[in-house]
Amino acid sequence: MKTNKFIGGKIKSIRESRNLTIEEVAERSGVSKEQIERIENDVELPSLAPLIKIARVMGVRLGTFLDDQTELGPVISRAKDCKERDAIRFTNDSKIARKHMEYYSLSQDKAGRHMEPFLIDIDPSEKSDFTLSSHEGEEFIYVLEGTVEIIYGKQAYTLEAGDSIYYDSIVAHHVHAPVGASAKILGVVYAPF
Repeated sequence: MKTNKFIGGKIKSIRESRNLTIEEVAERSGVSKEQIERIENDVELPSLAPLIKIARVMGVRLGTFLDDQTELGPVISRAKDCKERDAIRFTNDSKIARKHMEYYSLSQDKAGRHMEPFLIDIDPSEKSDFTLSSHEGEEFIYVLEGTVEIIYGKQAYTLEAGDSIYYDSIVAHHVHAPVGASAKILGVVYAPF
């Protein structure tokens, strides 16, 4: 994985190869034309929800945007190599481009995958009113370090190191660290194709 710029260019290339206009992708995905333009022009990389919606419209897996590898066998991710890779920083909201999570892919070399496992560093929160997101699929989170707060629908959960949560991501949700604290999690996203 190179950088966020790699992802924007990949999305644009796939869209153009499918002979889709930005307007068509916006209409079919429910993602605004302006946000798609910001993504393709490397102005922002949104949360996973809009990327999953765009991937479905284009008929590709979410992982297609995140890699360009073709390894069919098992893929090993070594701890010593993880931090040497470029991180992906998604924005947590289409209007406020605060990037509070740094994602390190653990499967970027695996072709045809249906899960997206990440090590995720979460920066301390700066606010307490969050914009929730939702998308098809499921998510699993295991807290490695610190404390994580998860808003899931109308409920809020606090998880500490060693705790985990598994949920349907169609329910509006938000993952963050508390104000003034950071955290590290293992997150696995499954988005049906």
